[in-house]
Amino acid sequence: MSTTDASSTPSAPASAVQPGEMRLEVVVLPVSDVDRAKRFYQDLGWRLDADVTRGDDFRLVQFTPPGSGCSIQFGANLASAAPGSAESLYLSVSDIDATRNEMLARGVEVSEVFHEGAPGARFHEAGRVSGPAPDHSTYGSFATFSDPDGNGWLLQEITTRLPGR
Repeated sequence: MSTTDASSTPSAPASAVQPGEMRLEVVVLPVSDVDRAKRFYQDLGWRLDADVTRGDDFRLVQFTPPGSGCSIQFGANLASAAPGSAESLYLSVSDIDATRNEMLARGVEVSEVFHEGAPGARFHEAGRVSGPAPDHSTYGSFATFSDPDGNGWLLQEITTRLPGR
């Protein structure tokens, strides 16, 4: 038996992948409770792309963050990693304060905005400096949150992309 719940919002047509190009399509997250994870990502306002069941012991759920070309998948008998073991999954945002406030309004626990006082501090609490990067410099301000299993997300404010990005 198969069930599929899909968003009624059509997605933009995919542009052709040219020879030599590779695009990150999906990241698989290890979770312990599929329905709890589904509620969490739905409550974030992410688009539900699929909820597929095959038999009694396989389920795949896929969500896409707003504006993203990459999706996440989680489910039953899908990931071999321990639940909550995904770390530092980046979400780029154009206004970190507005995004953080929206997430807080949705009931998500989000860290204070910070910038690095030492290289690599975005990945570890030591070396983080409270508040946005000076002048909100692009790529310099961060906030973190986790899903109910502890899979860790890193919001990064990007106001101007580097050349070639």
